[in-house]
Amino acid sequence: MITIGIVGAGIVGERIIKQILEEKGIEIRGIYDAQQERVAALEKEYNIPGYDSLEALLHADIDWLYIGTPPAFHAEIAIQAARTGVHILCEKPLAHQAAAGEEMAFAANQNRIQTAMHFPLMYSAAVHEMVKRIRNGSIGKIMRIELQTFFPDWPRPWQQNPWIASRSQGGFVREVFPHYLQLINRIFGGISIQSHQITYPEQQDLCETGIIAHGRTAGEIPLLLAGISGTGQKELLEFKVHGEKGVLTLQNWSALYLSEKGEERKQITDFPAVPSLFDSMRDQSTFLVPFEEGLTIQRYIDQLLETE
Repeated sequence: MITIGIVGAGIVGERIIKQILEEKGIEIRGIYDAQQERVAALEKEYNIPGYDSLEALLHADIDWLYIGTPPAFHAEIAIQAARTGVHILCEKPLAHQAAAGEEMAFAANQNRIQTAMHFPLMYSAAVHEMVKRIRNGSIGKIMRIELQTFFPDWPRPWQQNPWIASRSQGGFVREVFPHYLQLINRIFGGISIQSHQITYPEQQDLCETGIIAHGRTAGEIPLLLAGISGTGQKELLEFKVHGEKGVLTLQNWSALYLSEKGEERKQITDFPAVPSLFDSMRDQSTFLVPFEEGLTIQRYIDQLLETE
């Protein structure tokens, strides 16, 4: 049995509650948020004890603390949890910038706690199948990796809050890119960003509206990263790995397609079951993404957000 406390009663906090309630062998011991009216609402909706301070939650006999707050608060909360000896599951990105992420990783190592990042693609059956086909050579030598993201609106309609559109904490480069950068980093090794162009609106406090970046993996595979918001189409996320024999496309998080020369693209739907995030936490699986790996991804994000 894993016991967990949740800090952050917003959209992502409620999502993790729903996810945990579908799992066996994990118990939510409590929730805390500075907005106590949200705590009260979730306490009533899901029958979870609410707490009026982070300290009280950390002493509620929990094994793990899930951090689902805006990124600027991650470091302060994680450091306090680490000093209490509680393991930490943190929402991505690790922090709002790498310097704060370094403090988190240091505190975790100093206090010898376990850490994990919430990267759902690591626990996706479609992604596991994609990785297997890349590694077994079925699509041949890898020629290029591409991530292209299109958002008609940012923030998205279900994601309306003050910070998600801010230049200091929000934007799709911080919110969406980390999932795929982590996957690329895990499959292909480290990456280097060689050039990038990012566009921002005139209003100084608002996040990016577009980005194009070029780079290479540790194995010298070319990498293209592109994103745009305010575009006239439905939201579309495509992560493509081009091989000499075939192309694998992960579309909109969970739909996997295979293209082969001269053939129509076909969707792959038959996947074996894979461990969940919480199975991996129980087993201390290598599928877990520790703070050190999250910090590597944070440094890529910081670089992409720089203006040249």
